[in-house]
Amino acid sequence: MTVRDILADSVLAALADLEVEPLPTAVALERPARPEHGDWSSNVAMTSAKAAGRSPRELAAALAERLSAHPPPHVAAVEVAGPGFVNFRLRQSWLQEALCEVVREGTEGYARHDEGKGERVQLEFVSANPTGPLHVGNGWLCSYGDALGRILFRCGWSVSREYYVNDTGGQIRRLGESLLARRRGADVPEEGYQGEYVSELARAYDGPDDVGAAGRWAAGRILDNIRSTLEGLDIVFDEWFSQASIEESGAVEETVALLRDTDLVYEADGATWLRSTAVGDSRDRVLVKSDGEFTYLAGDLAYHRDKFLVRGFDRVIDIFGADHHGQVASLLAGVEALGVGPGRLEVELGQMVSLAEGKMSKRSGNFVSMDELVADIGPDATRLLSLMNSIDQATTVDLELIRRQSMENPVYYVQYAHARIASIDRVRAERGIERLPIDRVDLGLLAHARELDVLRSLSELPDVVLVACRERAPHKVTTWVRELAKHFHGFYHDCYVMGQEVGEELTQARLWLVEGARIGLAVALGLLGVSAPESM
Repeated sequence: MTVRDILADSVLAALADLEVEPLPTAVALERPARPEHGDWSSNVAMTSAKAAGRSPRELAAALAERLSAHPPPHVAAVEVAGPGFVNFRLRQSWLQEALCEVVREGTEGYARHDEGKGERVQLEFVSANPTGPLHVGNGWLCSYGDALGRILFRCGWSVSREYYVNDTGGQIRRLGESLLARRRGADVPEEGYQGEYVSELARAYDGPDDVGAAGRWAAGRILDNIRSTLEGLDIVFDEWFSQASIEESGAVEETVALLRDTDLVYEADGATWLRSTAVGDSRDRVLVKSDGEFTYLAGDLAYHRDKFLVRGFDRVIDIFGADHHGQVASLLAGVEALGVGPGRLEVELGQMVSLAEGKMSKRSGNFVSMDELVADIGPDATRLLSLMNSIDQATTVDLELIRRQSMENPVYYVQYAHARIASIDRVRAERGIERLPIDRVDLGLLAHARELDVLRSLSELPDVVLVACRERAPHKVTTWVRELAKHFHGFYHDCYVMGQEVGEELTQARLWLVEGARIGLAVALGLLGVSAPESM
């Protein structure tokens, strides 16, 4: 049980003693922005004042008095601040206990939760059309999807990653037309696909002059390239699901027929419409056009019916680019119309990304391929860069900064912290210093401000991982790992671990602090899919 859980339980017990009814379902505890306000703070007195029939300040004072009379473990003082905040000041023993927890649970167990309780969640992400190489525009969210999957898995979900292959329709025909035109030495059609990659495919193609055959062949080759690009970023999908398999199986017709059995489908102007306004959409949507052709929405609903009602996923998270914004409401409405409960389908939208220095490639046409980006700055930098900010914020990437191996480079800064840890352990081994069992070490010697900063960061990781999971926000783990790296670099600079000026007992305590930092960095970098190097 973390100190946060201990404080929350103690506050609930104190509220019960004060006969506050109904009791809150949870007690919010936050780390104050200013250290002088204590180690933890709760607004529970303000949220419970009405039920208690008291003013927030009065209830806060009563809580502080009761908690001070019977203080929870590690609590040194309980104070009232502002309009009714209850602030807790803790003894350093809680940080020592937190370090023991980090070491005891290790990289496999620390910051692990059972939030998902084994429920099956499917993540669909990337799903770029196989009509060209994966590029920064359509591939930037790949690391987000993979990192979210890692976080969900650590928090107790059974995770399946899926790539939806759009391998049918006019786009495949246009790709075939473009390839055949290049093979003949002719110009690509106006709405065809440009770029040197089409010429390369044309030189390799030895099939018939059939638009469909050429398009399917090219799409297969491009898909192989996309798979290789993603594997280079340590992203592996459990399923590559073909759109053609949905259309050829008759699932689209079956899905529309199911919807016809409800009162949510009607005919108008020769077309078949989904009455999506009845389930929250801004307007009704066409499922079958007047010429009998199914719309993209009909196919997408058939695909999601397969996810929920055929394969039985408990939850589905679709990760789309900003250009899919207009499709979200109709998709959510249609899935609900199929009988899938509200909230089981989530859609996360990512905003645009741009490069500070503009275009990087001359041979690829009007895009920068992910392969070029990875070759330029490496897979670790590519992943961490794309996980620095919330995906709902537009991002500009400064490649020149990332190319510099300096402490200004956020990727270098984080990985160098782990490399420094490894160097300390090498020196320890070279000097023949054995690390004693942690229960024989006086962790109370860790009292330097730099040491306490590292300990506080380590204690926060379980909460950070849980919040990142609940908010679908891997960037919160990135923020945390950068903060820990900053604190460790400060510790490394100001606190010698070994040497004549450092006593043996303090060396032992600091060796365990270093090991705790190693575990924290390894956990967080693993969740982000970024390597933890032993040297740099």
